[in-house]
Amino acid sequence: MATSDSTLSSRNDGGSVGIIKPQTAIFNDLLKLKCGRTLDNYELIYETYGELNATASNAVLVCHALSGHHHAAGLHYASDQKPGWWDTMIGPGKPIDTRKFFVVCPNNLGGCHGSTGPSTVNLETSTPFGPNFPIITVADWVETQHRLGLYLGIHQWAAVIGGSLGGMQALQWAIDYPGEIRHSIVIASAPKLSAQNIAFNEIARQAILSDPDYHGGHYYLTHSYPRRGLTLARMLGHVTYLSDYTMREKFGRELKSGTLNFDYGAEFQIESYLRYQGETFSSFFDANTYLLMTKALDYFDPASEHNNNLCTALQKTLSQFLIISFSTDWRFSPERSEEIVNALLKNKKPVTYAAIDAPQGHDSFLLNIKRYHDLMRTYFNRINI
Repeated sequence: MATSDSTLSSRNDGGSVGIIKPQTAIFNDLLKLKCGRTLDNYELIYETYGELNATASNAVLVCHALSGHHHAAGLHYASDQKPGWWDTMIGPGKPIDTRKFFVVCPNNLGGCHGSTGPSTVNLETSTPFGPNFPIITVADWVETQHRLGLYLGIHQWAAVIGGSLGGMQALQWAIDYPGEIRHSIVIASAPKLSAQNIAFNEIARQAILSDPDYHGGHYYLTHSYPRRGLTLARMLGHVTYLSDYTMREKFGRELKSGTLNFDYGAEFQIESYLRYQGETFSSFFDANTYLLMTKALDYFDPASEHNNNLCTALQKTLSQFLIISFSTDWRFSPERSEEIVNALLKNKKPVTYAAIDAPQGHDSFLLNIKRYHDLMRTYFNRINI
């Protein structure tokens, strides 16, 4: 299904889920990780929106992307000026309608917003895990999300949904727990990273690792953090999330002062914007978590366990699929989504594919684009609970 209307919606498509209080689930059962290490216990912070019905058949799991977290919708307090990162998508009357669905969004293991991760104090050493926290994979996240579902009394998800790295989790869910997911919704994602994407991630990691304030990952003990490295990593990543059209329309070659200064300061508006985005990000996101998340991206390749055959990897899936791509997304191009679609079609699996014509690039999956939201609303309206 090809669509072409990329107009940003200016209307309020529904109400807010209101004031939300994050919750924490504590797990004391052993978790065996793909890297070969184990965690004896761990915590996941999460938020929920809507109410779980009597049969627990209306639950939707939202998986976040690289720099995301559990706060997907609503506000944390009355004067909060920053709603959740997918607030336009989740709520009463919105595409994922909380009058019908019970929505769960956790901060992934290894995160830095409340779930157990590198900044968590290791009880064995009484110091933060730092670089000693184990490398986490998408499959590990799916396993912890599966346990979170059971903790909440959910034995089958009506849908698992995510964009970018979140879409990889939705795909992995369909592979690892085929009987426990009815719809897998994969947005602006890919069955594995390209060499170019791995290269971008490596440059970002090297920016962090080479920062003198990184201190081998033990910067927590120095009361500092690798601000410069994390700022550069975010600046690089942010460029890949935007399209050339977006940068041209928003910034062009506009100068901050209107004249050239003939120095190395931020003269162009786009330079100033990227520096601001990078520095702001570095003030609230943990560098070790950034390293972990990019490695999880690099390692994702479910076909690798099936002789590099994606068709075989998807053979035992039972869910219905919605795959969405965006025309100007060069980080996760439509061709990468089509690889998933073609593998599903070869397996004769039920799949709907939408290629949205949108000029905003990879970040389109976060935006209130009318045709995209109309599609999501229609699809979720068809999900039986």
